[in-house]
Amino acid sequence: MLIVTGGAGFIGSNLVHELNAHGITDILVVDNLANARKFENLQGARYVDYMDKREFRRAIGENALGEGRIEAILHQGACSNTLEDDGVYMMDNNFQYTKEVLRFAMEQGVPLVFASSAAVYGPSGPGHFTPTLENERPLNVYGFSKLAFDHYFRNRLALDEAPTTAVGLRYFNVYGPREQHKGRMASVIHHFTKQMKETGKVRLFAGSGGYGDGEQRRDFVYVRDLARMNMFFAGIGPYAPKAGEGRKVYRGVVNAGTGVSRSFNDVARALMAVHGKAAIEYIPFPADLEGRYQHFTEADLTGLRALGCDLAMTGLEEGIAETCATLRKIG
Repeated sequence: MLIVTGGAGFIGSNLVHELNAHGITDILVVDNLANARKFENLQGARYVDYMDKREFRRAIGENALGEGRIEAILHQGACSNTLEDDGVYMMDNNFQYTKEVLRFAMEQGVPLVFASSAAVYGPSGPGHFTPTLENERPLNVYGFSKLAFDHYFRNRLALDEAPTTAVGLRYFNVYGPREQHKGRMASVIHHFTKQMKETGKVRLFAGSGGYGDGEQRRDFVYVRDLARMNMFFAGIGPYAPKAGEGRKVYRGVVNAGTGVSRSFNDVARALMAVHGKAAIEYIPFPADLEGRYQHFTEADLTGLRALGCDLAMTGLEEGIAETCATLRKIG
């Protein structure tokens, strides 16, 4: 059985659907449906069980899930609201919860792939997105919560306390289907699409952070690529060991992006190629994002490639076209 935490959320639900596409259905979905809209993300998905996050934390604390049943844990569960200022809540969800999952995975001797975030880098510029201490300067408690666990995890690795695969993926700016429940935290691809359909125009930030109108740059990574990356490191689906081979072991914290930054103007143009021409309106940069916003991100993939992951990343235009096609299909 595979465990996917955050399995009804944006990345987690896409991971469940990708597993299904490879014939994998023996999945335990773990989530918190306080936001009930998330159930829509699992429409058409196949899995064998669902567990509330609180019950799951209790069960792994008591080792009550059953010995030998678990093949891997894909830990996507977290508070992903970068504007959340309740530090106690954030640290419990993103730091303590992940510590509990790591302890359980190590006790069970099963691969763990967990979600970290490019938010740990803060207001870095080009060439400063390698996972090193001097580059890690989060702008908010969300980024700090992710970095705190990365520090904890890397110390465990330094002490050689991880007996099997344990990999943290620092997700960059993720987009794709099934993110409608995220509200303001959804990707610009989601928001721009909604604006174009409702108003016939798209609103981009005017010049800020040293960049011209709409020229702020991000490493936009397609969610399906991240699902494949999780499967690669867990050694499941098409990446399962062949007959007679042992399971490969991977350990580390690496970036998960495309390695190429693209502008918001590029995103708008890619969406217009799908939805048709729309006017671009450049709006003032929001005051509440001052000092809390990354004007540039671009993953350094050296660490990812050094771990052996050579998966090709989907280009922005192709990923947007596939996202729109999937949204039309699922309604």
